[in-house]
Amino acid sequence: MSDVLVVIGIGGMGEAIARRMGAGKKVLLADFSEEALQRVGSALSGDGIDVTTKRVDVSSRQSLIELGQEATKLGAVRQIAFTAGLSPVQAPIGAILNVDLVGVAYFLEEFASVVAEGGSAVVIASMAGTFVAGRLPAELEAALAHTPADELLALPFLQGEAVPNSGAAYGIAKRCNQLRMQPASITWGARGARVNSISPGVISTPMGQQELEGESGAGMRSMVEGSGTGRLGTPFDIAAAAAFLLGPDASFITGTDLLVDGGAVAAVKTGTVQLAGA
Repeated sequence: MSDVLVVIGIGGMGEAIARRMGAGKKVLLADFSEEALQRVGSALSGDGIDVTTKRVDVSSRQSLIELGQEATKLGAVRQIAFTAGLSPVQAPIGAILNVDLVGVAYFLEEFASVVAEGGSAVVIASMAGTFVAGRLPAELEAALAHTPADELLALPFLQGEAVPNSGAAYGIAKRCNQLRMQPASITWGARGARVNSISPGVISTPMGQQELEGESGAGMRSMVEGSGTGRLGTPFDIAAAAAFLLGPDASFITGTDLLVDGGAVAAVKTGTVQLAGA
């Protein structure tokens, strides 16, 4: 039976992960954009990777169920990378909560029965979630971690003015991603599988460039300049982290978040960089 790599969301990070890890496997690429599926699928096929594509709407549980069914038809689902998401400059509050928060929760629930024994998954969160950590009340974090996916959007602290803007929605959603790794690791562990998240810093993808050009761009540039590495991240930095967490060298790692930010969070936490409102 063939080993299957599923990549959900094929922007810069998703494509880099597929390129790094796809050789010798059946690769299922999933994205909301048919144009992206055609473009990336054709490019990877041209490079000799065995690619199948399928459109998916991660805000729909049924769409993810159908994706899981397609994946299992191809073989044993050994590795999954969930990189789908929207950023504050791309979408309003509701869309971010539906895709970045509920979409990940649906994925964790549905793919727990799709992943093969010994398999693993990574979810792309964000350093934005790391900044939110410690600012939310304990009961709110517990709700984000444990509330069933279908009930998340009904939580009182996600209603109306409680989430003032897209940036706040994004931070809460990404913190939710990080928090849900712990209970998910128990569910996935019963299957003999692992699941972790990666929290990228400022990455030079089309989405990252949009954010750098937006109203939060100045603060992001300050973090990069003050960080220990002093540079933007690349999709290949994230693909390298994903390859580690999805591979055998990480067999004792599950239920946690890996911060891959070039030291940007450290620059803020140590006071090297001062952010407005921080």
